[in-house]
Amino acid sequence: MSLLAVSDLALTIHGVPILRDVDLAIAPGEIFGLVGESGSGKSMTALAFMGLLPHGSLATGEALFDGEDLLCLPERRLTRLRGNDIAMIFQEPMTALNPMKTIGDQVAETLRVHRAATRAEARAVARDRLDRVGLPEDRFPLTLYPHELSGGQRQRVAIAMAIALRPKLLIADEPTTALDVTTQAQILDLLRGLARDEDMALLLITHDLAVVADMARHVAVMKDGRVVEAGATEPLFRARREDYTRRLIVASEHVPARRSAPPGADLLTVSGAVREYLLPRPSALAPHPRLRAVDGVSFTLRAGESLGLVGESGCGKSTLTRAILGLDPLQGGRIRLGEEEVTAGRKMAPALRARMQVVFQDPYGSFNPRHRVERLVAEPFHLTGRPRDARDRVAAALDEVGLKPADMAKYIHEFSGGQRQRIAIARALIIRPDLIVLDEAVSALDVRVRAQVLDLLARLQQSHGLAYLFISHDLSVVRSVTDRVMVMRAGRIVEEGATEAVFTAPQEAYTKALIAAAPRIPDAWKEPADATRP
Repeated sequence: MSLLAVSDLALTIHGVPILRDVDLAIAPGEIFGLVGESGSGKSMTALAFMGLLPHGSLATGEALFDGEDLLCLPERRLTRLRGNDIAMIFQEPMTALNPMKTIGDQVAETLRVHRAATRAEARAVARDRLDRVGLPEDRFPLTLYPHELSGGQRQRVAIAMAIALRPKLLIADEPTTALDVTTQAQILDLLRGLARDEDMALLLITHDLAVVADMARHVAVMKDGRVVEAGATEPLFRARREDYTRRLIVASEHVPARRSAPPGADLLTVSGAVREYLLPRPSALAPHPRLRAVDGVSFTLRAGESLGLVGESGCGKSTLTRAILGLDPLQGGRIRLGEEEVTAGRKMAPALRARMQVVFQDPYGSFNPRHRVERLVAEPFHLTGRPRDARDRVAAALDEVGLKPADMAKYIHEFSGGQRQRIAIARALIIRPDLIVLDEAVSALDVRVRAQVLDLLARLQQSHGLAYLFISHDLSVVRSVTDRVMVMRAGRIVEEGATEAVFTAPQEAYTKALIAAAPRIPDAWKEPADATRP
């Protein structure tokens, strides 16, 4: 018997069709995967039966939850179900948590609203739920605020809030996309354990097929607002009956075609780099405590080479990147680009800055939404002076990344996530740098768009002789696009070498743990079960 049975679900927003003929069935205690590209309708499906749709929405069909049709319930009844029997975890916990409230108050709030619990009762349950998700009282008191926690810890708080009332159905919408592999593995193990121990159904919405292969008993594949294929996970992955499913799985395993060029001259040289921060809470024993985020890091990146940098959140990757880009000063060591010293602040010459560009994880957040694409892509010209043919060079850069010159007149919100990342790459290319730093540049993209962007980066590297510093928590991506890889832990490089050698025969226990934590589609599932099937 199904806990949730969705049939013929259709959704329009201001008359525009968003979902049609969606059918899902989730049993009590089951982990069910819902996959598809960005914009396929995965999240809107959950929001539709949760009654959390925007104004102008019309949902039809049937969504039976424990015998009640969620689409027909009045708002008061839906409000009682949400939190009590159905709960949701969102992708970005920092936006889901209130920065002005302590974590204890936020977990307790659910109980006070739905169960009219006293403050003491609610806080006792909040303490129990935080302990349950791996945030023990001795290290994580109820008085902490969200900004005092890491990304993985904030996601655990969001899970504690969701399970405060022991819901029958937990919806997890991309719960691990922004997390490193070890934290992701911990969160997924936590969710798996909660589903088992609480007999709780889990709807796992994600574009990561390896996560679904590892977690879900059944899976549904969505495209353009429709379920194109559904069934038991292993047979569906093996058979790949639908062309769209086949293309998704192939894209998740995609390795860009790269021709290894002979190593060039040393381009970026980091020697004994040290970066420290003054901690915000001094004590009598340590009146000026300091955190050494980068601790004596040394490496060389050659012209035309791709170098990967991996490690858990908080290991120092982003801090090191900011120092390389001249955004943060060092307390020790040196960074040189070619023969020139990289320094932070105004001391660094614009011509030297122009030799390095960066592509960030969130392209929308790195653009000014008030400006048109022509101005956005031309921004780096402030380092070199705007040339007379700037408009032609912007058009050529857009063409090079697979967009049209006519796109110059548009605003950034008019593009998809993959197109925005292409625009970010065009902006990085416009002044022909020697080095591009890619900081989680594909982690937020679905598998097919990610494959396209990685192919684009490989082609651009070949045609322009670019060097890449590729920072990512996605080990499969790093393995497929880099020549060498460095593993960072607690501010230090603990292992370095040729990428394939490090991945096939890691020497350090930490590296082995990172690789083991990465989810993967089993090798036995990667070929159709019946090769003769048409």
